[in-house]
Amino acid sequence: QVQLLESGGGGVQAGGSLRLSCAASGRTISSLGWFRQPPGKEREFVATIRWDGGFTTYADSVKGRFTVSRDNAKNTVYLQMNSLTPEDTAVYYCAARTSSIISRIGSHYEYWGQGTQVTVSR
Repeated sequence: QVQLLESGGGGVQAGGSLRLSCAASGRTISSLGWFRQPPGKEREFVATIRWDGGFTTYADSVKGRFTVSRDNAKNTVYLQMNSLTPEDTAVYYCAARTSSIISRIGSHYEYWGQGTQVTVSR
């Protein structure tokens, strides 16, 4: 089993920044993804990182604004979000999978955090 604990959500004005954290514990994971679900919409992929080597990939909507990184010593993955817009308002989830193959598909992830709310106001 893997436990994921997100933190760092909150409210911010457009143009501002937030950093989300996802602390992982339990069995070894190979990659961790960030997803989000805007109000009234489907869950969507945001970013993912391989635990070994740090390979990353991003959704086009966040590329250049968001950065995913990891701290292996702390078993924690971060999502630095800059230049936030109201369209980034969503519940953000981290998810982990035991496969090292990068995936943008939520159903490929076996473990999920509880989610953290990010609200960007105009």
